[in-house]
Amino acid sequence: MRLALREARRAEGRTSPNPWVGAVVVKEGIVVARGYTHPPPGPHAEVVALAQAKGLAQGADLFVTLEPCSHYGRTPPCTEAIIKAGIRRVHVSMVDPDPQVNGLGIKALHEAGLEVVVGEGEEEARRLLEPYIKHRRTGLPFVIAKFACSLDGRIAAASGDSRWVSGPSAREWAHRLRTKVDAIMVGSQTVLVDDPLLTARPWGRHASRQPLRVVVDSQGRSPSTAKVFSPGVPTLVATTDASPSRWRTALASQGVEVQV
Repeated sequence: MRLALREARRAEGRTSPNPWVGAVVVKEGIVVARGYTHPPPGPHAEVVALAQAKGLAQGADLFVTLEPCSHYGRTPPCTEAIIKAGIRRVHVSMVDPDPQVNGLGIKALHEAGLEVVVGEGEEEARRLLEPYIKHRRTGLPFVIAKFACSLDGRIAAASGDSRWVSGPSAREWAHRLRTKVDAIMVGSQTVLVDDPLLTARPWGRHASRQPLRVVVDSQGRSPSTAKVFSPGVPTLVATTDASPSRWRTALASQGVEVQV
C-alpha cells in the first residue's frame, strides 16, 4: 500500500474535481502494475493499473488508496473494470466520503465475490486527501493561508520596499504548493504593492498546470497592466458595482473573467 500511496502523490492536486488516487496490482507477491488518477476526463488509478497488468490481473490483488467508484460519471465505474479483470482481493485504504460512493463500491465488489480489505494505510491516505475529504463532507473549499514573516514577526521592511521576506527555499516550496491547488487568491493591495505574477514556477520553470488566479478588488484599484492580468493563465476578478465599469470592460477585453 505504501507504493500505491506513492503513486497517488504523483497526481496530488492535478485531478480536480476528482480525488488523487494510486493503485498497484500484485501477483504472487510481485508488483506487476501501478498507476495513478489522470486529470479529467482521463482514467482513474485502478483502470490505469489494470490496463498495464493485462492478463496478469487475473487472480491478483489490487491495492488502492481510495474506495473504487461504482457509478457512471466522466468514466465508467472502476468496480466494473476490477471485476472484469478477475482481481481476487482488493485492499482499500479508506472509504470514499463522496455520497455517490461511500461504501457502494465495496458493496459491489463483495456482491461480485471479491474479498475486500479496508483500512491499510488509512491514516496516510486521509492526510493526503484532506482537501478532497473536506469538500465532499462540507461542500466548502480547503483553504490554505500562506504568508511570510521575519523572525521579529514583520511581513515587510518599515519602508515597504522589501520585495521578499522569505528565502529561496521557502519561495521554491511556495511554487511547488501552487502546482497542487486549484486557485490562488490575493487582494488589490497585494497587486498594488507586489505586482505578483501568481503563476506556479517550481524549479524556475513554468508548470504545465497553473492555478486560477483570483484578485479580490471591490473598488477597481488594480491597474489593468498588472502582471496578474497577463495572458496565458486563467484569471478571475471578484469586484463590486463600486468599481468603474470601464475598468471592468478593459479587464474583460484582456480575457479576464470579471464577477460583480
